[in-house]
Amino acid sequence: MRVAVLSSGGKDSAAAWWWARCKGWTVDCLVTVTITGDDSPMFQIPSTHLVERQAALADVPWVEVRTNGEVPDDLVALAEALRGRAIDGFVSGALRSDYQKSRLERMAEELGIVSWTPLWHQSGHEHLRGMIEHGFEIMITGVSAEGLTEAWLGRILTKESFEELAALASKHRFHVEGEGGEYETLVVGGPHMDQRLSVEGTVHWDGVRGHYAIH
Repeated sequence: MRVAVLSSGGKDSAAAWWWARCKGWTVDCLVTVTITGDDSPMFQIPSTHLVERQAALADVPWVEVRTNGEVPDDLVALAEALRGRAIDGFVSGALRSDYQKSRLERMAEELGIVSWTPLWHQSGHEHLRGMIEHGFEIMITGVSAEGLTEAWLGRILTKESFEELAALASKHRFHVEGEGGEYETLVVGGPHMDQRLSVEGTVHWDGVRGHYAIH
């Protein structure tokens, strides 16, 4: 199989990328949807420009799709970028969003290719813990949930800090894997990449939510 990987640079798309590599499939390119507006119901916004660096470290072509994030313009732009590429389909990190999964599947059907979602309905706790155990270096780049303070920004998850995160998720009733938008991530190293991404940044915190602006 020859596939494109939809990648925001975060943990779920990294896991999907790794899954494709473990299958022995050829990764044709990493495709990043860059949102030029303020919000998107489909795609991550912070730190997505760093997928270009991830792709370079793995010697994989990078394709950027720029869109304002509005529906249906977002997937129209994505479909146009995929149309004509010599691929059997694309892989995404959709975990629990029926909205995201169904829209991607409809787009794939229109293009005559396949949409794979290998993480679909996995346990968020086991998914995240498993990534850490397999050597993924997951940096938290944005937080917007009660219980998550500026101390988490720029922090890379370890087995110990994951247990701390899980305890906070249980106490404050948010998704430990961040599926509800409670936090955003950037993967700086792992088995899917041949080298590690070195980053520095600045913490921005307004007292309720914040982000780690990478230089």
